[in-house]
Amino acid sequence: MGDKEIGSFPATPRTGSAAPTPPISAPPSQLHSPSLTRSPLLSTDDHIQPASKTPKSSTPRIRTPRFITPLGSPIRRALKLTRLDPHDAWLPITESRNGNAYYAAFHTLCSGIGIQALVLPVAFTFLGWSWGIITLTVAFIWQLYTLYLLVHLHESPETGMRYSRYLQLCNATFGEKLAKWFALFPILYLSAGTCITLIIIGAQSCRLFFNTVCGGTCSAQPPTNAEWYLIFTSAAVLLSQLPNLNSIAGVSLVGAITAIAYCTLIWVISVVEGRMPGVSYNPVKGRTEVITIFDILNALGIIAFAFRGHNLILEIQATMPSDEKHPSRVPMWKGVKIAYTLVAMCLFPLAIAGYWAYGQMIPVDGGMLTALFAFHGQDTSQFLLGLTSLCVIISSLSSFQIYGMPAFDDMESLYVKKKKEPSPWWLRLIFRALFGYLCFFAAVAIPFLASFAGLIGGITLPVTLAYPCFMWVKVKKPKVYGPNWWLNWSLGLFGMALSGLLIAASLFIIIDNGVEFSFFNPA
Repeated sequence: MGDKEIGSFPATPRTGSAAPTPPISAPPSQLHSPSLTRSPLLSTDDHIQPASKTPKSSTPRIRTPRFITPLGSPIRRALKLTRLDPHDAWLPITESRNGNAYYAAFHTLCSGIGIQALVLPVAFTFLGWSWGIITLTVAFIWQLYTLYLLVHLHESPETGMRYSRYLQLCNATFGEKLAKWFALFPILYLSAGTCITLIIIGAQSCRLFFNTVCGGTCSAQPPTNAEWYLIFTSAAVLLSQLPNLNSIAGVSLVGAITAIAYCTLIWVISVVEGRMPGVSYNPVKGRTEVITIFDILNALGIIAFAFRGHNLILEIQATMPSDEKHPSRVPMWKGVKIAYTLVAMCLFPLAIAGYWAYGQMIPVDGGMLTALFAFHGQDTSQFLLGLTSLCVIISSLSSFQIYGMPAFDDMESLYVKKKKEPSPWWLRLIFRALFGYLCFFAAVAIPFLASFAGLIGGITLPVTLAYPCFMWVKVKKPKVYGPNWWLNWSLGLFGMALSGLLIAASLFIIIDNGVEFSFFNPA
């Protein structure tokens, strides 16, 4: 790694005037993370300078890292060790590296199940039974494969690098210029855009919960829609003061449990109440064949949007300790397998049971949650309806924390890089409150954002299904024209082409059907 590399073992002792080495975020034997500077490695100004030649009067004392032995493998002997970036010890994502497979499962599950899953039956209304199930299955397997690639790209035994953030891996693989053009916007949207959507959904669920609990018996004046947005945002900002990604493991566990709960409650209630009278399963046809094709593509975008969360996988894995003998990919993949088994147990019944119960009658805006209150609000237990709304609120609050963490990390990195010290607690409070209330302003300004599920799915699809395949080919360099090479190039190119088609189709559908652009008028 050239002149910018420095040994991961402690420098040879200097005389008493030597400056102390800044604290690092992991033991010396661990693989290092690139910094948040423009280069994946520390910039020239940020380097911790190695010790100069040992003075003749001093006795050199060399400590060899635990995994370098005389009988080491060729890779071990060739491994160029690098000092851990001290900045990582001061940033929310990498401040604590004591995560494990269970923490990984909690975080992955909390980010993998979301309110976007409730609109999956809407996609089935355009695809029908067979193609709906086939497409959902293929998308699930595809995104699970790209998850596997990302988990194994997180660290490189050959170079000693750990990529603790998705954008860092993109920069190192594609170059900073290409990564900025093709990856920065989707990644930023998946963080900030998802938080905006969670505020919209969470606030609407707060209103539903209030109306369900109070009904006509409550004399209290209900808050306005904008006030519900403010209440939810304030709760999210208060919860966001937990310092780092590992510290919200309990929050993610609660969010995962409540997400499983509301998904299960919604589809079970829908099945128990039975199919709606006059339900039809014939795929919806547009006025013309072109519109029909675009409707189908828009449905594929809705399915793609249901599998967001890949932009957080590297960040979650960064919370784990890692060395050559115990790489983080082992517990991380174990956690991912646990999480996505539960994700499948939620998404497939929700899509299939929802389409069975409502068919073409499923509301486009809100999906299963709207259908539950619209069709069964009077003949279903108020306790179950209130519990469902409460689970959505808690899950949305929890998901806000994990999707907001990359933004918190990025804001604090500006201070850390400039001051060479951790950000104080009061600055962290300001950063996180600023982010939360900016999302609140955007949610109030564009409350119809949640209606663009197909368009959002098309924009973010490459992050989930295409970029990991290209990064695998670039980093791992499989045999040219071999099966692995063909597989990843084919999936990557197909994913990029599909993304372009989904964006075009979604824009066409939005223009053709029209959307009520109620700026600063939250519903």
